[in-house]
Amino acid sequence: MSIDVLTRTPTTPESFGGLTDDERRAGLRKMKMVATGLLVFAAIVFVICVIWQRNDAPGWVGYVKATAEASMVGALADWFAVTALFRHPMGIPIPHTAIIPNKKDSLGSSLGEFVQGNFLTGPVLAEKLRQVGVSQKVGEYIGDSENARKLGNNFGHAIEVGAEIMTDDDVQDAFDNIIMKRVRQVDAAPILAKLIDVAVEGGNHQHMMTAALKGISKFMHDNRAVLRLKLAQESPDWVPSFVDDKIFERMFNGVQSFIDDVSNDEQHAMRTQFDVKVREYAEQLRTDPEAAEKIAAIRDDVLNHPAVREWSQGAWTTLKRQIIEMAADPESDLRKSVDSTIMRLGRMLQEDKELQRKADGWIERGVLYIVDQYKDDIADLISGTVARWDTQDTSRKIETLVGRDLQFIRINGTVIGALAGLAIYTISQLIG
Repeated sequence: MSIDVLTRTPTTPESFGGLTDDERRAGLRKMKMVATGLLVFAAIVFVICVIWQRNDAPGWVGYVKATAEASMVGALADWFAVTALFRHPMGIPIPHTAIIPNKKDSLGSSLGEFVQGNFLTGPVLAEKLRQVGVSQKVGEYIGDSENARKLGNNFGHAIEVGAEIMTDDDVQDAFDNIIMKRVRQVDAAPILAKLIDVAVEGGNHQHMMTAALKGISKFMHDNRAVLRLKLAQESPDWVPSFVDDKIFERMFNGVQSFIDDVSNDEQHAMRTQFDVKVREYAEQLRTDPEAAEKIAAIRDDVLNHPAVREWSQGAWTTLKRQIIEMAADPESDLRKSVDSTIMRLGRMLQEDKELQRKADGWIERGVLYIVDQYKDDIADLISGTVARWDTQDTSRKIETLVGRDLQFIRINGTVIGALAGLAIYTISQLIG
C-alpha cells in the first residue's frame, strides 16, 4: 500500500462518515466562528459591565460581570487547549504545544503498537471470527446465483489471463521438466509386465491374436494378385505358369485355412503356445535386466522422437485455445460448471454444519497464522507510513477530520466557565 493511498484526501461522500473534506472544512470554520463569537460576546458583556459599574450600576450587574469574566477565562483556556493540539497558539513556541506535529512519529508508533496489541491478537481475532461465522456468510454470498455468476466471471477472466501469460515454450519446458522427466524415471518393464498380466487374465491377448489373424487374412485376400505376381517373379523362368498357379493356390489356401483354424478354434495348440509365450515374456520383464533395458531403450526412443514433442506442442496449443474460448464464453460448459460448483459450495456451507465448523476452523487457523507471522510488519507499516506523512499536512488533515467536534470543547468551556463564575460570585456574595 503506497503512502499516497494512505494520505490522499477523500473526495467521495462515502469517506469519513459521508462528508467530503470541503464540507468538513466548511463545518470547522462555522463552529470556530460560533465558539469565537461566544468569546467575543462574553468580552463585550464584560466590558459593558465594567463601564456600567463605574456609574452606580445595579447590584445584579456584578453577577453578570462575574459570569462574563469566567466565561472568557473558560473560552480562552479551551481555545488554548484545542489550538495547542495542532499548532503553537498565536505562533508562540510555548512548550508542550503543537502536539500532533511534534509527536506525529511517536503517535504513529503508538498507533502501530496499539493495533498490534489490541487487534492483532489471537484471542481477539478468534472471537471475532467465531461471532461473524465467516463460512456461513461466504456460503450465503456465493450461494446466490448472481454472485456466483460474478465470481465465475472473475474466475474465467483469471483463467483467460493465465493462459495468455503462459507462453508455449514455458509450457513445453514445464512438460519436459515435469512430465517427461517423471516418465523417463519410471521403470517401464514392470508396468508392461503388469499390463500383460491383466490382459492375460481377461483373455484380451487371445482377442488381440484373433483380430491380428483376421487382419492378416484380409490383407492376403486384398493383395492376392500382388502375392501371385511376387511368386512369378521369384519362380525360375523354365517353370510353366500353370505350375506356379497350382503352387500359389495350394500355398495361399493352406495359409488361409490355417489362419481360419486358429481364429475359430479357441483351444488351438497355437493359441495355447501363444498364451505360454506371453506369460513367459511377462515374467522375463520382471526378472531379466536385459529385457528391462530393451524396454527402457524403446521408451526413451519414443520420448525423444520429434513427433512426440510436436504432439505435446500441438496438444497444448489446442487446449490453450479451447480454455480461452470457454473461459470467455459465459454459456460454455466450463463457465456453467464453475458457476454451478460455486453455488453448490455455497449451499453446502449454509446447510452443512459440520462443513461450516471445519471451514471456520481452517479460516481461523489461516488468519491467526498470517497475523502471527506478519503482525510486526503491520505495526511497522502503520508507524512507518505515519512517519512519512508531511507534518503540517497531517496536522491539517486531522484538524479537518475532528476539529469541528473539538470546537464544542471551546463552546462548553465558555458555558461552563460562565456558570462556574456565576456560582463562585454568588457564593462569595452570600458569604460576604
